[in-house]
Amino acid sequence: MPYRDFVSLIHKSTPRDYVARVTERDKAEVAELAVLFDYDYWDGSRQTGYGGYRYDGRWRKVADAMIDTYGLKAGMRVLDVGSGKGFLLHDFAEACPGIEVAGIDISAYAIEHTMETVKSFVQQGSAALLPYPDDHFDLVISINTLHNLYNYDLWAALREIERVSRGSKYICVEGYRNEREKVNLMYWQLTCRAFHTPTEWEFIFEQSGYSGDHEFIFFE
Repeated sequence: MPYRDFVSLIHKSTPRDYVARVTERDKAEVAELAVLFDYDYWDGSRQTGYGGYRYDGRWRKVADAMIDTYGLKAGMRVLDVGSGKGFLLHDFAEACPGIEVAGIDISAYAIEHTMETVKSFVQQGSAALLPYPDDHFDLVISINTLHNLYNYDLWAALREIERVSRGSKYICVEGYRNEREKVNLMYWQLTCRAFHTPTEWEFIFEQSGYSGDHEFIFFE
């Protein structure tokens, strides 16, 4: 299971005030709003989520790197599990004309507000029960999604990603390597259900049968 650095540069470019996240407003209150994955999470304030999740082209470098790494070309199929508003799918389609993209997200709001260029290729649904045939996609990705699942759905989602892929797989999840990163993660997160070290994540990958690539996001 190779480790890949696709998302780290984007993650590190965002400044975060960890303490303010738990002092400016009742953290439990804002988390209750965030886990609805509705307006407050995507386009409300920074306290309840992204603070306005708008396309700015930052995911294009990730799409380019994945296309190069996995040898994607026209006619191949890519699935994004947790596709959000479809920004990465849009960049895949733009960077690799002729590629077939698909996305699934638990959030009805995200699906409704997906970019028009890829909106017809996404649907609402659960990562734990993917509505696709076995061995259907040349690449299945999931970025900053699976740590939002309880353990039973997390293991099911990993098995589903394995099932629908006939080729490459890549997932990115949050983790921590020390007590400071654990505290920062606890302060910053709003929707996370799975809090694990890299070693624990790798154990879960192995036990669930996930054989693809992975990356960890740390809150340093």
